[in-house]
Amino acid sequence: MSAPSVAPARAVAPAATTPVWLSLAALALGGFGIGTTEFATMGVLPEVAGDLHASIPQAGHLVSAYALGVVVGAPLLAVVGARLPRKALLLTLMTAFAVGNALSALAPTFGSLALARFASGLPHGAYFGTASIVAASLVPPERRARAVARVMLGLTVANVVGVPLATLLGQQLGWRSTYWTVSVIGVLTIAAVSRFVPRLSAPDGASPRRELGALRRPQVWLTLLVGGVGFGGMFAVYSYIAPTLTGVSGFRESQVPIALALFGVGMTVGTEIGGRLADRSVVRTIAAGLSSVVVVLLAFTVTAHSAVPAAVTVLLIGLSSALFLPALQTRLMDVAGDAQSLAAAGNHSALNVANAVGAALGGAVIAAGLGYTAPAVVGAGLALGGLGVLGVSVALERRRPLS
Repeated sequence: MSAPSVAPARAVAPAATTPVWLSLAALALGGFGIGTTEFATMGVLPEVAGDLHASIPQAGHLVSAYALGVVVGAPLLAVVGARLPRKALLLTLMTAFAVGNALSALAPTFGSLALARFASGLPHGAYFGTASIVAASLVPPERRARAVARVMLGLTVANVVGVPLATLLGQQLGWRSTYWTVSVIGVLTIAAVSRFVPRLSAPDGASPRRELGALRRPQVWLTLLVGGVGFGGMFAVYSYIAPTLTGVSGFRESQVPIALALFGVGMTVGTEIGGRLADRSVVRTIAAGLSSVVVVLLAFTVTAHSAVPAAVTVLLIGLSSALFLPALQTRLMDVAGDAQSLAAAGNHSALNVANAVGAALGGAVIAAGLGYTAPAVVGAGLALGGLGVLGVSVALERRRPLS
């Protein structure tokens, strides 16, 4: 089924002299910074806890504070910034991101750090949503999903390069250096977007009221639910991957970062493949990605008991989970009609809900004494749930085609 016709943002100053790949790289750099700050906190929790006199469980609330900022900020800032030109909105969001991480580095107390982490999360979803819309507008329609994937590659590459380096800096130079590093990445992104991304006006008639119109579209809610449920499958396993690898697979603690790097490599490859597949069929790519998550997570209940098969499966978990993300982002832009900003940003709110739901359910089965492979079964069930929601969405679309 063809995508609905949506008026793209108007280019005020076409970047004829700027290669598209440079524009996409500038957008992806912001994703790299966001991905680094989102996951690097987990790597420096002991240092933060020791310095600010908090327990490890208390320090874990910093991760939740950031996620809450994403959930709140994505729809809020997308609506508030509806009338802003796209490039101006990107620069504003990345400025807020850089400031939030600088405040994190300067925080004198645990409470002030928690507030700074919440503030750092606010621009996350709106940046990715806006960057995805801009990326899609820079290429022909048949390549838009690949352009969206290029933006999201920044997030996946962060898991391979940014997070390990930022964590190492935090361990060697103090946890504040982690956030200073991310803040510098934010400043570099501001410079890159300013230089290489063309000026795009907001769509004609853009307004907060029109963006809120996305919430009246059932397909928007169903697509958000696909991500909020289906992507929770990965988080059910990933949240407890370290104790699973050391307690079940026979990994030494020093080997866990290698497995996590493999996960990041898998996500990077999956994002690239997923973007290409989505340009052929968005719905089929989402279905294929969720189906592969089900198969790989069920396989992990067996392969987790041996180191090498476990490592290979961790790579495949990353690949299969990322396979449908560009397609999911693209479908939200399709079903939102003329309210793309809110829907595209809302995707990242939904994925952070998936984070919370997956981690909670995975932890529940471990606490019930079912073992560290039980979250993989829960994760497969969540991915199946996402497939079920997608089936409802497609059935409804056949009865009421997108307009």
